[in-house]
Amino acid sequence: MFAWLALAAVVSSVLTVLVAGVLTRAAVEQRIVRELERQADAAASALAGGAGTQELRRFFAAQGTLLIAPGLGTQALGSGLLSATARGGRSGRASALGRSYYFASAEGPGGRVVLARPARLLPRDWVPYVPLLLLAGLVGAGVAAAVSYPVARRISDPVGRVSDATTKLASGDVSVRVPVEGEDELAHLAGSFNRMAEDLQAAREADRTFLLSVSHELKTPLTAIRGYAEALADGAASAEEAGPVIRDEAERLERLVQDLLDLARLEQRRFSIRSEVVELASIVRSAVERAAPAATELGVELTGEAAEGALALADPERLLQAVSNLVENALRSTPAGGRVWVRAEGSAIRVEDTGPGLSPEDLPRAFDRFYLHDRYGGDRTVGSGLGLAIVRELTEAMGGTVTAARRPEGGSIFTIEVPST
Repeated sequence: MFAWLALAAVVSSVLTVLVAGVLTRAAVEQRIVRELERQADAAASALAGGAGTQELRRFFAAQGTLLIAPGLGTQALGSGLLSATARGGRSGRASALGRSYYFASAEGPGGRVVLARPARLLPRDWVPYVPLLLLAGLVGAGVAAAVSYPVARRISDPVGRVSDATTKLASGDVSVRVPVEGEDELAHLAGSFNRMAEDLQAAREADRTFLLSVSHELKTPLTAIRGYAEALADGAASAEEAGPVIRDEAERLERLVQDLLDLARLEQRRFSIRSEVVELASIVRSAVERAAPAATELGVELTGEAAEGALALADPERLLQAVSNLVENALRSTPAGGRVWVRAEGSAIRVEDTGPGLSPEDLPRAFDRFYLHDRYGGDRTVGSGLGLAIVRELTEAMGGTVTAARRPEGGSIFTIEVPST
């Protein structure tokens, strides 16, 4: 980076010297014309004072300057210059016989006096400026290179740290972080990398927790099934005793596998979502009918209510699946003798229960995979731990939101809000 910046500085210095050379040339030309004006005035004064024209002519010729004055018997070049300079004013540039000249004129005692020299710069005109231009270019390049080095370090060091950290992150070290210095774009780059690393670390930890929870949930029913199967084979348990346990654990295992499959499809978007006008009363009615046998078995009162004209834009099958998951979760959390309500109003469906509810710190993470299962699995029947995660994925896929809250009287409220018509 320093090499590129230094190269840019050198190129800039060279361009600066070239531009300065062009400007210097213009200044030199102006100086030459002014000098000719001064000499023309001096020549006119000398002729007025009686100086010999031939001597003046030889004097200026030695300097490479042509004197055109009355009485000198001008040749074709002199005549052409007189004609050209007459049109050009007191001084400037003029052409004669195909060549360009600098000229200056003055009024003498016998007429117009003109001094002219070829319009090209002689070494004596520009050589004095060359060392100064080169020195200015070298100084400019040196200053630019000196400034480029700390600038290059200021840029390359943070980028290098991010590059090294990226290599470590790619190798599996998710704890790597980059120091954030200042508030410029490089600081934003370092901050973005740190946020990415934190998200990756959180995702990896969530995956680890997820795998551990899934392993545990799969192992528990499999252990029970295997134990009773071995007991049956050894004659230590009867079919009447082992059959219901094996059936219940198999159903539990089936629900977990189905939840995992549903979640995988949701994450990979391997499902279609329709958006149509849905009457929420029919969703509430279907969800209550589905869960009625389980509510009766658990001894929980389950009721459904829907306001007139409660309509929303959603996929009826996906919405019913999400509401059914909430109802199933509420039934498992509510003790016998409790109550669960399913209510629809506007474009929202609420599922309330009289169970133990959730603590305030649990509400923001209620829909995380296995969070409630890990937190309350030993105290309550909380299912596979994936039902609420599936509800969130389904609701967001339909363009809605789902929230969890505490009932003032005790229990929980889960609300699905989908787009209104």
